[in-house]
Amino acid sequence: MEAALVYGLFQFLLLLTEAASAESRRDDCPTTCGNVDIPYPFGIGPNCFREGFELYCNKTEAGIEKPFVFNVEVINISVPLGQARLLSPVSSQCYNTNTNSSDYSVWRMNFDDTPYRFSDVHNKFTVIGCNTLAYIGSPRDNNSYESGCVSVCHNEDSLVDDSCSGIGCCQTTIPENLTYYNIQFDANFNSSSIWEFSPCSYAILLEASWFKFQGPYITTNQLQNKTDGWAPVVVDWAIRNETCEVAMLNHNSYACISANSVCLRSTNGPGYLCNCSSGYQGNPYIHNGCQDIDECNEKYPCHGICTNTPGGYYCSCPQGTHGNASIAECTPDQKLPSAVKVVIGTSSSLGFLLLCGMCIYMVYERRRFTKVKERYFKDHGGWLLLEEIKGKQGVAFKIFTNQELERATNRFDDNRVLGRGGYGTVYKGVLEDKQIVAVKKPKMINESNKNEFGKEMFILSQINHKNIVKLLGCCLEVEVPMLVYEFVPNGTLFHLIHEHNRTSPIRLGTRLRIAYESADALAYLHSSASPPIIHGDVKSSNILLDENYEAKVSDFGASKLVPKDEDQFATVVKSEGDMELIQETSELAKQCLNIRGEERPMMKEVAAELGKLRKSKLHPWIPHNAEETESLLGESSNDHGLYYNGIDTTTSYTTEKRLALDIEYGSECEKGGRLLSPAFATVINDSSTVPIHSNITKTKRIFLG
Repeated sequence: MEAALVYGLFQFLLLLTEAASAESRRDDCPTTCGNVDIPYPFGIGPNCFREGFELYCNKTEAGIEKPFVFNVEVINISVPLGQARLLSPVSSQCYNTNTNSSDYSVWRMNFDDTPYRFSDVHNKFTVIGCNTLAYIGSPRDNNSYESGCVSVCHNEDSLVDDSCSGIGCCQTTIPENLTYYNIQFDANFNSSSIWEFSPCSYAILLEASWFKFQGPYITTNQLQNKTDGWAPVVVDWAIRNETCEVAMLNHNSYACISANSVCLRSTNGPGYLCNCSSGYQGNPYIHNGCQDIDECNEKYPCHGICTNTPGGYYCSCPQGTHGNASIAECTPDQKLPSAVKVVIGTSSSLGFLLLCGMCIYMVYERRRFTKVKERYFKDHGGWLLLEEIKGKQGVAFKIFTNQELERATNRFDDNRVLGRGGYGTVYKGVLEDKQIVAVKKPKMINESNKNEFGKEMFILSQINHKNIVKLLGCCLEVEVPMLVYEFVPNGTLFHLIHEHNRTSPIRLGTRLRIAYESADALAYLHSSASPPIIHGDVKSSNILLDENYEAKVSDFGASKLVPKDEDQFATVVKSEGDMELIQETSELAKQCLNIRGEERPMMKEVAAELGKLRKSKLHPWIPHNAEETESLLGESSNDHGLYYNGIDTTTSYTTEKRLALDIEYGSECEKGGRLLSPAFATVINDSSTVPIHSNITKTKRIFLG
């Protein structure tokens, strides 16, 4: 407890001392010693210096006053640089002809526990002599340092002035944060051959920029006479006990007390320095020590009118001239003729009127565009849709704006296209919440019921079946409404069936599951949905597959969006002849699919039966669209390595032509075994019509051995 009290009292007294040093500095403190300025934190006498920066002003034998730190003379002090120049003793080794041995004069300097560090930037350890090896070291238990430098020469002719590269002179650097050093010569280094013309060698830690090597330094006493045994050395000083961050928290001991001053980290050893802010000069260690620099009285580049400002200046061109007066002379303004002024004034007025007109036009166009969007929204049943949404709680169906969908699809970029067709284009989109969706942009809308469109889409959005693509929302403020569906990543059933580069066939179980899931979804739409929904466009390209290859029926209700034009649908009037033709064809397919091989008909029998059937003509009301008719018969699937021999399956053929090709090549195929060519057809029967879709269903051909 007593120790703690003593320690606390010591800290308190230390703070009082520092505060007295920083703020209670005597007004009559000496500011010079001889011809050397003594700026604070340095000082001579009590209460004139900061702790660690005390100097002594001593008189020499000649009566000249000189400042000293300990017993080392101070040449000058720089506050902005945080440096001081001192005199460093010159160590020497001279041959004594009387004793036939060397006389040594070696020195050391010690600044431990002081604010001073020998500058590793400005100083170099320098050795002068022939066949001389000298060491500089700082022996410490933990941070020992030792370095050496060797200088050799065989005669004075080899010496070169201003060169210190090892011939007569060598130099080496020192480490940073060095506070102590001593110098030694290697007495075992053989120098007997050079004593006659180079009796003395020298070793000094000195300011590198001050020293210039001369040949006579080796052969005469010129160096000793020039320096009188002392050479300048640079020391870096700083407030060593704290960092800037810590010091600024303690206002009593913080050294940078002047306004417009900054704290800088020491670059040589621990601690910090104070400096005046940019545009100010003076001493930051005293109150109001940093004063504004009047740049207008300095040699700053201003070629016009200079106006001094706190911490800076402003340079402008006089009236009647122009330019950048800070970097070049101002240029006189050219007087314009009256006609030119009139033209400029008129042009400016017209430009202003044009700008105003453009602004008015932009406002008008924006309002018109807003009204157009509102009209589209109303025409497509937007208000009815809003009422439906408000009437039900927890509805996830969303009405999107065109701007939202443009952002989601990168302005409907072609790189986002998932598919194109006669109905329109489907884009991949990413909503703001990072949800991936499919955005369908149709080409047209059924005008007959567009007022009910929004309400119908809301009804469709309520369909909840795992094998039906979820309708997430729509956009009604455009001419043709857009739909937003959940994104199904694995393509369509069409691509799965007709993918040519498939390495393995699709398993039967997968096919049956997809067929079941598709049928179950359609059954839900036709029977379980309220109200019932007729899909209107069932085809393999409208059956999507998710990551587990589970079927997802899409485009339900498409007939409400896309009219049944000639390119997409054909209508057949039912008749007894049509039904008989279908029944006979299905019966033939059933026989061909018989598991018992001996009960399946021969290919000649199949060809003969098909020959009878081909005599039946299509109903005259059906357009002979090759692509649509081809879809009823199918084509060979590369997916299973099964092809027509010699027939280009990508070519469009009429029904008669395809049946003829089947008969023509049937006998050739029979050579390898019995060939079954079943056709798969789906008939959707309503009160009067049978829709025939334009999708291509490829015929699967199986060889039996």
